Amino acid sequence: MQKQDELRRSKLIALSFFVGAAVLFVISLLLPYTWWTGLLRAFSEAAMVGALADWFAVVALFRRVPIPIVSRHTAIIPNNKDKIADNLALFVREKFLDTDSIVGLIRRHDPVQKVAEWLVKPANTELMGAHLVRAATFMLDFIEDAAVQNFIRRGVHTMVNSVDLSKSSGAILESLTRGRRHQELLDEGIRQLAHLLDNADTQDYIAQGIVEWLKQDYAFIEKMLPSDLIGRKGADIAVRLAAGVLNKVAADPEHPLRHRFDDYVAGFIERLKDDPAFLARADDVKRYLLEDETVNTYLGSLWAELKAWLKRDLESEDSRLRGRIVAMGAWIGKVLSEDPALRQSLQENLEAAARGVAPEFAGFLTRHIADTVKQWDDREMSAQIELNIGKDLQYIRINGTIVGGMIGVTLYLLSQLPALLN
Repeated sequence: MQKQDELRRSKLIALSFFVGAAVLFVISLLLPYTWWTGLLRAFSEAAMVGALADWFAVVALFRRVPIPIVSRHTAIIPNNKDKIADNLALFVREKFLDTDSIVGLIRRHDPVQKVAEWLVKPANTELMGAHLVRAATFMLDFIEDAAVQNFIRRGVHTMVNSVDLSKSSGAILESLTRGRRHQELLDEGIRQLAHLLDNADTQDYIAQGIVEWLKQDYAFIEKMLPSDLIGRKGADIAVRLAAGVLNKVAADPEHPLRHRFDDYVAGFIERLKDDPAFLARADDVKRYLLEDETVNTYLGSLWAELKAWLKRDLESEDSRLRGRIVAMGAWIGKVLSEDPALRQSLQENLEAAARGVAPEFAGFLTRHIADTVKQWDDREMSAQIELNIGKDLQYIRINGTIVGGMIGVTLYLLSQLPALLN
């Protein structure tokens, strides 16, 4: 409304100059003809011509003026809307979005340095953390829970369907056992078993087992023999024998037991890949994962539990996420401010990225500008342009009135020069 009022006032001022020239012309007609009334008439005539000519020039920019012959060259802006759109887009592209301009803008403002200076201030990192927390809270409320839960379920189901559990397990085991790395597992098993046999509780358990065996299978003999002593001695012998075997296996990389372990692992891997029984079991596992109600209910609840945890943390005064964001921002600012080489590297990478992206971005934006302008309504486009620059254009009418009058006075004086000289 303010622009419309200003445009209306400027039009009235320009019109008042024309009316003033017309009043002077009428007065010059009513007064007796003298040298001065002739001068007044020449001024007012030329002023009216200048005012009308510039009025026509201004109006012809925005709308059609129904004057024979010349009307085809009016309504310049509406009739040339597409050409204006293309030229405007080309101007923006060549003067503002060319690669050199964008790279020069980055060099002048040095965004990496400014980011570093901003982040090293604790108040700024706290502010950043607060804004990010508010944005995250808003996003959590904005996201539709059912859609996310369905997305998680679909993602897990797609992943499970795309994986051959049996062959994948075989391939993983094959990779893990390459270079006889599975022998390390056997060594660890030997160490754990030796530790178990060395335990007093284990030896008591073995001794008790021998005694129970004697009582169950040789009850008559057990009554005549010191079964507790036999149990302890038997346990001691069993432990020593087992420890001896384990020590031999541990000390000999080529022990027959190790080769048997190699053969077993290799055979197990091959069965995983090709054995129909293993394949069937893998399919059963996949079917369970896909169809079991408990599993699917759990998948659906994952997002609800995660969202609830996030909201509780974000809404608390000592939010861990906000604390980590603030600490990360401060750390980034500190590193950037203390490492000129890193800043220079980031600056160069930013400029390289701008060189790579600028042409495509400029093309997209200029096409968007051109297409948008072309889609505008002709009359609406003219009205908007007139609303924004029409006030200044009315000064053309005012100046035209004044300059026209001056030209009229000059021509009148030139025409009277011979008489003045005589």
